[in-house]
Amino acid sequence: MPVSGRDLYDDPRFFEGYHRLRQTGTGINDAIEIPALARLLPPVEGASVIDLGCGAGALARRLAAAGAEDVVAVDASERMLEAAAPHPKVRYVRADLETLTLPSSCADLAVSSMALHYVADYPGLVRRIADWLRPGGRLVFSHEHPVCTAHRLMPGWIPTGDGTIWPLDDYAAEGPRTQNWIIEGVVKYHRHTATLINALLDAGLELTGISEPAPDAAALAARPALAEHLRRPPILVLAAQRAAP
Repeated sequence: MPVSGRDLYDDPRFFEGYHRLRQTGTGINDAIEIPALARLLPPVEGASVIDLGCGAGALARRLAAAGAEDVVAVDASERMLEAAAPHPKVRYVRADLETLTLPSSCADLAVSSMALHYVADYPGLVRRIADWLRPGGRLVFSHEHPVCTAHRLMPGWIPTGDGTIWPLDDYAAEGPRTQNWIIEGVVKYHRHTATLINALLDAGLELTGISEPAPDAAALAARPALAEHLRRPPILVLAAQRAAP
């Protein structure tokens, strides 16, 4: 049975497997995604921040430690929020990103780490984020790269006589995809790179940064298996800004 993003991290099988992945550092988060996101983040000293899809709150706590005045960390998963360590400047909120409402102009920065590919109405969420940002406020988020979500079966690397290939197919057909990742039936949403960017522009935001990060030399020396991510980008990181008055 397919499992949507709002329910995924409360599935005990998935939660256990994901927790193990993060604890052992065997995913791409520590080596690729976290450094790439950090490079596009603005200074956060004194900022009010929203963390969308905060999980166990690691990014929210890093931003608080870097000087953010307050961080509203939002996630739909009860299990993930129960696993989140407290911080005096972080307020955890259990809510579904599809229906989350916040006051207009309440934040200087909105961030999201590998969560928005679970959201069905991405353009609608981006419009709400644009409303939550103060003039000059920023949005920075990472998203599974469209070349990874395109294939309807999401089979991963396919063995060939000479090694492996990454299958890029069905790119033009946007919509839900079901993948076996940690458990069977994980639902994600495939969108064109243009769709991800144009939703920002349509919401009145200005694109300020784009990154398709790959592992650096230090990461490859520590984990040679990461070299497969030199062959196709695993994630896309976008940054945008609400115009100042």
